[in-house]
Amino acid sequence: MPEGPEVETIRRGLEAKITGQTIATVNVQWTKSFPAGSEAIQRLVMGQKISAVTRRAKVLMIELANGQVMMFHLKMTGQMVLVLADGERYAGGHPSESMGDPLPDKSTRVVFTFESGDQLFFNDQRKFGWIKLVEAAEVGRDALVARLGPEVLDAAFTGEYLAAQLARHAKAPVKSVILDQSSAAGIGNIYADESLHLAKIHPARAAGSLTAAEVKRLHSALRDIMTAGIAHGGTSFAHYVNSLGGKGDYL
Repeated sequence: MPEGPEVETIRRGLEAKITGQTIATVNVQWTKSFPAGSEAIQRLVMGQKISAVTRRAKVLMIELANGQVMMFHLKMTGQMVLVLADGERYAGGHPSESMGDPLPDKSTRVVFTFESGDQLFFNDQRKFGWIKLVEAAEVGRDALVARLGPEVLDAAFTGEYLAAQLARHAKAPVKSVILDQSSAAGIGNIYADESLHLAKIHPARAAGSLTAAEVKRLHSALRDIMTAGIAHGGTSFAHYVNSLGGKGDYL
């Protein structure tokens, strides 16, 4: 599953290419991937201009000019592949032949065609990924989003906040606490391990056993590792390539 830096890399690539584009058609080839229904998609998505591409934790969001938001979760094998009208291709997500082969293919679940002739393919081999259509005002109340803690790089993710979360789950392993998306949004297994290693804290340590100095080190390490992950395009070890067509170089 992609971690925050991978999704942020995809977001930035798509933002540069599809913001301002108008969606002409939507072809849903697997209903469970985008269960909004054909009537709602035709009325609320088709003909709409993309106003922004945003992210919350591991959820990518395409915001429409009419106040609707398409929330995307890639899960384990999801891909976003943008094929421009001139054939140029940009891909982000789980690497497979679909990134370079003619599309749609057997993994394609939804196809967005823009008035420009560009096409955005949502591919997902294992069919665990999803697209959800919600009003912008309802995004924060979505069951997944509502339980998310602050982003590690947000101002709200202070050392004091982290200390409180560790104390609240004092008996749990520290790695489990920072992986809990209600404690900190966007952290996955790789970035948790890297952060704990940088902070010189064993992942199995009880969260409540950390000293004030260790909490401070962990807070700094989390921010440093997430910043580095985004700067280097995500980690290629997680099997994600960025939406500008290259692998992340963070190792």
